[in-house]
Amino acid sequence: MSDFFHRLQAQTAGERQQLLEIPFIVQGTRGALALPSYLAFLTQAYHHVKHTTPLLMSCGGRIPPAMEWLRDAMAHYIEEELGHQEWILNDIRACGGDPEAVRHGEPDLPAELMIAYAYDLIQRRNPVGFLGMVVVLEGTSIRLALQAADNLQAGLGLPDEAFSYLRSHGALDQDHISFYAGLVNRLQDAGQQRLLIHTAKAFYKLYGDVFRGLPLIAAEPGAGVSDVA
Repeated sequence: MSDFFHRLQAQTAGERQQLLEIPFIVQGTRGALALPSYLAFLTQAYHHVKHTTPLLMSCGGRIPPAMEWLRDAMAHYIEEELGHQEWILNDIRACGGDPEAVRHGEPDLPAELMIAYAYDLIQRRNPVGFLGMVVVLEGTSIRLALQAADNLQAGLGLPDEAFSYLRSHGALDQDHISFYAGLVNRLQDAGQQRLLIHTAKAFYKLYGDVFRGLPLIAAEPGAGVSDVA
């Protein structure tokens, strides 16, 4: 079996580092964001996470019979991801936000474009390309989610119920990324490997644009939730 996963990681290292250097992510990981910024993040997260299960279903339906093992993997991911958008709405409620307004609202353009690109990959080009989105979203949350949740909670004075999405994904995705590495290491076709590297690079840019478009509002020193609500 090849070690394509490590080659994928190496060849997208530059794009991954550019994502991690986005000011919103840097400040969020430090816990230096005000409540409106955290709510803006949760809002855009809802609008792309609600598409995770439909995207996985669409991807699984277009995988050729010769790659049945990959279709089975999509079914596994679906079981893991069902309903996660509702966790985000619960977090928004715990922050004092309006979850129903978010549910019935529209995404900002960067999130909409990222999702549109994912659907286009699956339906027009090659469903294997969707794995580029998976590595970006799950690999990023392993590195950032738990640290950001702890620091933001300390800075904002919010309850545990306001961080279920970040904390669950930080824990879950450590198992997911190991599972993912086993999957992509089974890809033997050079064209599929090139496509996956290309789409991972694209998703690093598209996901980064989601963060670049968020309001970067610094937390006031010593401000808890009661101070910013």
